[in-house]
Amino acid sequence: MNPVYSKYLLAADLILLIHFVFVVFVVLGFIFIWIGYFTKQEFAKNAKFRICHILAMGIVFCESLVGMICPLTEWENYLRVRGGQDQVYETSFMQEWIHKIMFFDFSELTFVIVYALFFAVILLTFWVIPPNLRKPSKRPEINK
Repeated sequence: MNPVYSKYLLAADLILLIHFVFVVFVVLGFIFIWIGYFTKQEFAKNAKFRICHILAMGIVFCESLVGMICPLTEWENYLRVRGGQDQVYETSFMQEWIHKIMFFDFSELTFVIVYALFFAVILLTFWVIPPNLRKPSKRPEINK
């Protein structure tokens, strides 16, 4: 295999991995918020984490509403074609298994509905378990 092609495929695998981490963040982040809530852990109310989490799912939902293909998917596909992959079975281990886990053969409307419902549940969670948006108060130092 030409080294230039392998660089494209390596970049495509890296984008696939980033995409997978994004999905894991959205799904596991939701689960960890509820676990943290029930176990009274502060991270469940961490404002930066919660805002990033709701924005991540909001982006996915908005993309699905307008019928937009995820830019990470587009970029990965572009790099795979540049790397010489044009057949389904010319895939790397990462591409084969991560795609099997992340992508399903359902209609676009099904995905829009699933994303809408999941986003609604995240919004509800944001209301039920509100993030701590107040800045931590500074304690006065006691001089000894």
